[in-house]
Amino acid sequence: MNALASYATTPVSAPVQQALASAGPIDIEQLSHHVQVVRRKLAPGQHAYRAGQPFHAIYLVHAGFLKTCELSEDGRERVTSFRMRGDLVGVESIGLSQYACDVVALDDSEIWELPYPPVLHACLQLPELQSRLTGALAEEIRNDRAWMLALGTLTAEQRVAAFLLDMAERHLRLGFSPRHFLLCMGRADIASFLGIKHETVTRALSRLDRLHCIEVQRREIRLLDTDGLRRMAGQGAIVH
Repeated sequence: MNALASYATTPVSAPVQQALASAGPIDIEQLSHHVQVVRRKLAPGQHAYRAGQPFHAIYLVHAGFLKTCELSEDGRERVTSFRMRGDLVGVESIGLSQYACDVVALDDSEIWELPYPPVLHACLQLPELQSRLTGALAEEIRNDRAWMLALGTLTAEQRVAAFLLDMAERHLRLGFSPRHFLLCMGRADIASFLGIKHETVTRALSRLDRLHCIEVQRREIRLLDTDGLRRMAGQGAIVH
């Protein structure tokens, strides 16, 4: 079972197809008339693809939660993003002969494989698909820029607060509760993404709990004071 299904409230908005990025949803049924869409289920810890494998497709996350990661020069894994339902993965490798990073499922997940370059030809018949791909690339650049700024200017505790706000906003976009959700990633993955130590994440979460900004029960998070979290993160707008 998808972990979100156990902890999140019933979706309050239209089906998830309507909750994709602002560039517009991809009509998978319509797309399947132009390219062969393959549905793949992934167990926790299973790779969608690995860095260095031949690039042949991009993927739409239909269910579950995944992380993208790269190896640093000293051989350590560095988490570079977390992907949820409606996100595209693989776009970072467009134009390359091989995938540029690893993509790993963090819980039971389902991805839809969109073969490349056939999906490009489908863009000629489906303008909204071209818009969605362009939007995904633009969003990737914006996200990278926003987090680079955050990691370069925020303290460790502020980074954790900003991360929780980001997760809340992303759950809200999918129609789930932004105040009660499950962190499908472990503390080590959060630390890797935020560029801080594992124990620093734990301490920051504990302090936010003591300040009554959040309530933490293992991976289950309740946001009690969103405004307080924003003040803690030192931001007027949510990073996403």
